[in-house]
Amino acid sequence: MRMPRRLIALGMAMGLAASPAMGSDLSDLFFGEALFRAYQGQYFDALQRLDTELSLYRGLDEPALDKLHYHINDAEFSVGDFELNYRMHLRAGRAIKAVLEGAVDPAVRNEAAFRLARIHFQNGELEDALHALARIEGTVPVEIKDDVEFLRANIYMATGRPNDAVKVLEQLRVNEKLAGFTAYNLGIALLQDARPKEAIEQLDKAGLLQTPGPAGLAIRDKSNLVLGTILFETGSFERARMALDRVHIEGPFSNQALLRAGFSEASNKEYARALVPWSMLVDRDPTDSAVQEALLAVPHAYASLNLHGRAAINYGRALETFTKQLERVEASVVSIKEGRFLKALIREESRQDDTWVIRLRNQADAPETYYLMDLLASHDFQTALHNYLDLEDLQSRLTTWQTSLAAYDDIIALRAQNYDPLLPGIDEQFRELDTRMKLRLAQRKHLTERLKAMLTSPRPENLATSEERIAGEQIAAIEKKIGNSTDPESLALLQRATRLRGALSFRQETEYSKRLTEAYKHLTELTVEVNALTKEYEDFVRARQAATHSYVGYDAQIAGLRDRVGSSLKRVESLMEQQGKMIEDAAIHQLEVRRERMLVQQTEARYGVADSYDRAARAQSDMGDQ
Repeated sequence: MRMPRRLIALGMAMGLAASPAMGSDLSDLFFGEALFRAYQGQYFDALQRLDTELSLYRGLDEPALDKLHYHINDAEFSVGDFELNYRMHLRAGRAIKAVLEGAVDPAVRNEAAFRLARIHFQNGELEDALHALARIEGTVPVEIKDDVEFLRANIYMATGRPNDAVKVLEQLRVNEKLAGFTAYNLGIALLQDARPKEAIEQLDKAGLLQTPGPAGLAIRDKSNLVLGTILFETGSFERARMALDRVHIEGPFSNQALLRAGFSEASNKEYARALVPWSMLVDRDPTDSAVQEALLAVPHAYASLNLHGRAAINYGRALETFTKQLERVEASVVSIKEGRFLKALIREESRQDDTWVIRLRNQADAPETYYLMDLLASHDFQTALHNYLDLEDLQSRLTTWQTSLAAYDDIIALRAQNYDPLLPGIDEQFRELDTRMKLRLAQRKHLTERLKAMLTSPRPENLATSEERIAGEQIAAIEKKIGNSTDPESLALLQRATRLRGALSFRQETEYSKRLTEAYKHLTELTVEVNALTKEYEDFVRARQAATHSYVGYDAQIAGLRDRVGSSLKRVESLMEQQGKMIEDAAIHQLEVRRERMLVQQTEARYGVADSYDRAARAQSDMGDQ
């Protein structure tokens, strides 16, 4: 499998680590599978695979022989990176610290320090974040060099060191990728550093910066909105209106911009001009707080223009709107308490599309989310929601694993049912074969020892052929039969037997070297056959053990796993209940805050209706008197 030089970086937009290790082939396919899972956004599966692979690697007697050895630094780094993407910040911090303390390439160590600093920053551990950045030295990967400094500037701003943040951000202006963010943050840093004039100039530049894409447009709108707010608060109403007019009319900040633009005109007593942005605003989503403020601002402007009839009509419209919205809020609170809010959030679409919860308000069967757009879009709520979704996913996995354990019980029972009747007969045959084989091996060992002894102490009679042994036995029988007889015929026969024995001995002596060589040759051939037989014997033993091990001894392990899964499932369900309660409480609290605000606005609208009708009646009466 061929991998790019930056193994973990399959596009930095995916949020994966960019570790500089392998510019060659990926040797460990299990590591490759973990990376593949991570590239699909399946960080839990990636962690599960990589944690298993690393635990097996650490348990090896000679890990240097394992293929993961070639990628071990990147694997350790990837664990932390996957955990970070899975929002396991505590574990990710430990994994990345292990990389920092290991013998790794300086570029990898610096990137690990950067990621550790980012974890601390996200957790609000600002001093620890600065200490992590201080560990960066030497070679810094080019692709994260400016990101490191941008993070440093953000930490400075969060720790009350805006002057230091300004110095860092001024050096980042040349980075086109961060241009919009740098320009906006620099304006905020100047404002925090009590340099309002420079801050206004910088925010004005940020509001005019032509950076491409939705993010660039959002930064421009945000800059112009903040600039307009600052100018409005300092009494520069005309400049504030100009800045607010630059906010995109359909952007996420457009409602606030239209509201403040109207206030800028109203503060300058230009009520007719204030009605232009406010009139656009009141026709928008009535759940938006800016729209609700505009509903009261429009009739107030008409009243200021002495158009009391129109003021009364618009106050009535506002009163009707607030009454309907209060009913919606009450219905949403009831729906949330009945659990429908969580059910709407954990739909499958929310796992596949991060913007799904924002579009829930358009779903007819999800009224409980209609009034919670600000809450749903907040970072804290999104984090809580993702944690809840992760817990729900873990609950589903644990339930599946419980079923799988029952399946393992069935598999083991089937294997026992298959092997138990077969193994006794096989074992009987094996014992007989084992006895015969041990005997033959003992004989071969004895023969080998005798041949080795004959190298130093020649024994030609040991290499006699079967015919020679028979002949020798016959000669010995003749000699025994003659015994001690002294008759001439017996002596002649004994003499012939002696000559025959001498011929046998001569033949054995003269052919001894040749016969010894042949014996060693045959012994070598026998060794090959014995080795093959031994291998078959060992294969049988392993097969026999594998057959037994495939269903024997798993009861305790499965019981232990079942207990662990069961306890984990109870814990997850408890955490889900707590997390769900926290989400529901946050949603209800948000709704109650909005309800209290709308009750005040409803009262203002009701009073405005009455006051406007009174003023209109007095004006009409005055005209009648004239």
